[in-house]
Amino acid sequence: MVAAAGGGATDRGGATVCLLAVGLVFVLVGLFGAALGAARTARQQARNAADFGALAGAAWAIESDDVACGRAGELVRANGGRLVACRLDGLDVVVTAEVGVAPLPGLARTATATSRAGPVRG
Repeated sequence: MVAAAGGGATDRGGATVCLLAVGLVFVLVGLFGAALGAARTARQQARNAADFGALAGAAWAIESDDVACGRAGELVRANGGRLVACRLDGLDVVVTAEVGVAPLPGLARTATATSRAGPVRG
């Protein structure tokens, strides 16, 4: 410490504390951005899994519910998802898939998507 003209000590290190606070803000913003990116990626993966599952199921919808949903489940799993629900609505197949995501340690969530596929109507 350097003695001031009045005999007291001047404070040093105030800028260091401010820079540490600014650095902490940058780290927190980066963590939030990474968590948001992970959630968006999981949502897109769930959409893709549901879309591909519904398309695969629609190709086999004429056989039976079990065959169509079995094929849909295979494609959902191949795309990193888990088949939550599958049903036939006429010749349309409606598939719901979910993908697990942990955007931050200890914060596990799931992204869910539903898709419908079937023959073209005229």
